[in-house]
Amino acid sequence: MGIEVFIMELKITHLDGVRFEVQARGHKLICDQPIDNGGEDTGMTPPELLLASLGTCAGFYAVQYLKTRNLSQDGLEVSVTAEKLKQPGRVGNFRIKVQCPVELTPEQEEGLMRSVHHCTIHNTLLSPPSIEIELSAPAPASI
Repeated sequence: MGIEVFIMELKITHLDGVRFEVQARGHKLICDQPIDNGGEDTGMTPPELLLASLGTCAGFYAVQYLKTRNLSQDGLEVSVTAEKLKQPGRVGNFRIKVQCPVELTPEQEEGLMRSVHHCTIHNTLLSPPSIEIELSAPAPASI
């Protein structure tokens, strides 16, 4: 009896300029660059999508915590900030701020913090995954 592995796959297609369409499970979104970076600013940048993933994941776990305790989730907000770092170029020094819509006891605050720390994206960033890059290109034409 082995461990069940769930594979996620997204398809990214170049549209034009520096715009890409991302497809997952029938959903689509546009990734672009700001005008000052050669784009048309029609979508979030890749680093913004990373922060969006982290923030929505943290929000999901916060909402689940509140929901299981019959506390209101209406108005819950999450903000995520990060710094652009260099050598190598990356984002770092993430900060997640969860704005809870209801008053919590100290025990509930602690529980909510524990819950948000279970976020899959948070845990992925804390334990960097292996990343393989594979290239495929058409074979050169025979002469």
